[in-house]
Amino acid sequence: METITKALSGFLGGAMEGIGQWAPKLLGALIALIIGLWIIRMVMKGVSKLFETKHIDETLRPFLLTLLAFSMKAMLFISIAGVVGIPIAAFSALIAAAGLAIGMALQGSLGHLASGVMLLIFKPFKVGDLIEVDGELGFVQEISVFVTVLNTFQNKTAIIPNGTITASKIVNYSKIGNIRADIPFAIRYDADQDKAQEIVMNILKNSDKVLQTPAPSVYITELGDSAVHLVALPYCTVEDYWDVFWGLRGEIKKQLGENGFKAPFQQRVITQA
Repeated sequence: METITKALSGFLGGAMEGIGQWAPKLLGALIALIIGLWIIRMVMKGVSKLFETKHIDETLRPFLLTLLAFSMKAMLFISIAGVVGIPIAAFSALIAAAGLAIGMALQGSLGHLASGVMLLIFKPFKVGDLIEVDGELGFVQEISVFVTVLNTFQNKTAIIPNGTITASKIVNYSKIGNIRADIPFAIRYDADQDKAQEIVMNILKNSDKVLQTPAPSVYITELGDSAVHLVALPYCTVEDYWDVFWGLRGEIKKQLGENGFKAPFQQRVITQA
């Protein structure tokens, strides 16, 4: 019984001594961590405002801010580890080993990261552009290090991995600054083709959503079995594309009908011998 009592006393004494030695360090590390994170948050706010003031490309901002925040937090944790008493060399080796393990487990994610860096460097599109990629058509809302976020015309949010984007065909509708909305329509063979083109051209010229430079035009595209196929070619801004494409289609149908143009229908001529 006396032996057990001595052993417990020795254990408790050693524990209290260890707590006495480590408690100030742990408390100091905790205080340093809280203050350090607060300073990093303030620095990030300042840097974010600086980017806005200096008009840094909106596409680059999220990536640069994320990279800067990660780097400062990593330095903070390494510094705190030194305060606690963990050897920096051992801590660095631990980080390297953990990084290797994480890298092996996240090979696909690292590929998306590399693709994100490529997108930010070569800039095939930027935030606000209308692009079509991987079957999705929408405005670029954000380009992060791993994914690109699109806002589609159906008000859906499409989140596409960057690796998928760099491996796919990218169509940028905003690159030039305007876009052509091809609007097909048809008239009967016995209808006045010149009159139909004049009516449609007046619609294009009088629409406030159609650009007059480049000038709109109307052409015949095909002589079908039962109708003459034409296409209206108005240019517009990217934002007005669907208003022009769908809105003017209805207006063309309406005004052609009001001017006596009847809808073409399937015809078949039978010759009797």
